[in-house]
Amino acid sequence: MDRTRPVLAVFAAAALAVSGITALSSAARAADADLAKNGGFEAGLDSWTCSANSGTTVKSPVHGGSSALQATPAGNDYAQCAQTVTVQPNSQYSLAGYVRGSYVYLGASGTGTTDVSTWTQSAPDWQQLTTGFRTGPSTTKVTIYTHGWYGTGAYNADDISLTGPAGTVGQPPATPTGLAAGTVTSSSVALSWSAVTGATGYAIYRDGAKVQTASGTSATVSGLSAATSYSFQVTAVNDAGESAKSTAVTAKTSTGSGPGTGLPTHALVGYLHASFANGSGYTRLADVPDSWDVIDLAFGEPTSATSGDIRFNRCPVSECPNVESDADFKAAVKAKQAAGKKVLISIGGANGQVQLTTTAARDTFVSSVSNIIDTYGLDGLDIDFEGHSLSLDTNDTNFKSPTTPVVVNLISALKTLKAKYGAKFVLSMAPETFFVQMGYQFYGTGKFGGQDPRCGAYLPVIYALRDDLTLLHVQDYNSGPIMGLDNQYHTMGGADFHIAMTDMLLTGFPVAGDTNNMFPALRPDQIAIGMPASVNAGNGYVAPAEVTKTLDCLTRKVSCGSYATHGTWPALRGLMTWSVNWDRYSNWEFQKTFDGYFG
Repeated sequence: MDRTRPVLAVFAAAALAVSGITALSSAARAADADLAKNGGFEAGLDSWTCSANSGTTVKSPVHGGSSALQATPAGNDYAQCAQTVTVQPNSQYSLAGYVRGSYVYLGASGTGTTDVSTWTQSAPDWQQLTTGFRTGPSTTKVTIYTHGWYGTGAYNADDISLTGPAGTVGQPPATPTGLAAGTVTSSSVALSWSAVTGATGYAIYRDGAKVQTASGTSATVSGLSAATSYSFQVTAVNDAGESAKSTAVTAKTSTGSGPGTGLPTHALVGYLHASFANGSGYTRLADVPDSWDVIDLAFGEPTSATSGDIRFNRCPVSECPNVESDADFKAAVKAKQAAGKKVLISIGGANGQVQLTTTAARDTFVSSVSNIIDTYGLDGLDIDFEGHSLSLDTNDTNFKSPTTPVVVNLISALKTLKAKYGAKFVLSMAPETFFVQMGYQFYGTGKFGGQDPRCGAYLPVIYALRDDLTLLHVQDYNSGPIMGLDNQYHTMGGADFHIAMTDMLLTGFPVAGDTNNMFPALRPDQIAIGMPASVNAGNGYVAPAEVTKTLDCLTRKVSCGSYATHGTWPALRGLMTWSVNWDRYSNWEFQKTFDGYFG
């Protein structure tokens, strides 16, 4: 970070502020008006856009009225909140606002002359910042903003005003007509409508809530529940505002068999240490209780990180004296399947780095995984890529169209396996929060570079396989603090963390704060919540009472605590844990909690 910038900025801003205020003091006109919209933040963040979703409104502290802005810099984002204002060319304007915090800036860009900013190094209480500028001969729009600085804490801003002659504002577009539903699946509805003259974009509403935007006259709303009716409306948008909502159209998703066929309504998923032993001891597959609906055999690992050649080596007798024979193991697989259970091979784990850097590695992955599935007669595959298995190239910025070879090749391999084994093939994924929910703030290296290229790296894989994915059980453990949809950081150790992380998956979220780049919600039957079975199993253990609170909140919207969810999902599939072995070590506490809740 260039530490000289604040010092230089203060002198430049001060000089510009003096010239601007002097000009305005002698030329205040009756026609001048405050052009900033919602400058007191009484209407939330209406008219303001905050980078990386860093901003929110608070009731305290405030300078005037009942609300103020609070924005939190994080990583390479300095929490800029901005709005674009219509102005007149060749005109003088005064910008003012009140701020609290360290290294808080107020400025204007796109002036057509010299862009301006002013700042304070430290404002423990409300401090007014002022500056001024003159627009250029063809300037009709100016962006005003406030932001903090890298590595600093949250700042507050309130009562921001831009005073000067009002620009000529056009009219919002007309209301769209012709809204119609097209192709319907069990999880999506395709919509189309007639173009509106003067519209620069469109907003789609589902049951009255805005869910996504579109630049053209069609969109597909995904992440819906099967056999459910939804009401859709669309509005047209331009610089002057948003039209009224169109006439509603209702569409019902199909029933569909979908991924997960053969699973109970609520499932208990657990990893079984099948290739190694540790402090929890070895557990034979036949000894896993009937409560476990999906058993992930841990782990299939590559011969080398980039070979794509996956091997499943069962725990040797020297390490696991009570290990069963291959014949008994295969018989146990069949017995579990006869009882309606699913047995999968899990690929990766903490020690199994898998990087499909070439198409040759991709093809080897498909053939070697197929060999494991066929040898043991398994039901499917679990992807537990951790560490550096998935990392995005610098120029790979769109999760819907990835270009990074390790991502593209993994997607291709999984689609090939799904096609080979058909609809009954069970596909699950167990990413860490860093690779999924962290994508709400950061994606890859970021537009300015410098971010961890693994941020959000699972999102393109999940998105590409969203219609083939049976279960997604993010590891809500061994995680650092993660920002939720309430723009607050949530930490492990209680129901709040699991509620916030799961709500993100079931609601969808803008990737890297870009509301035009939404990661769509997944179906509740695709989601199981990942938790450690005991304090020995991993960081982030929660007691049975917190597990119950989590399920109560997400399925019945009770016991939710401080986090407000965006829906209620009684069809939530269930729980996943690391691991069956550690739960046995802890007298089956996790299993008993699941059984006690779902019956």
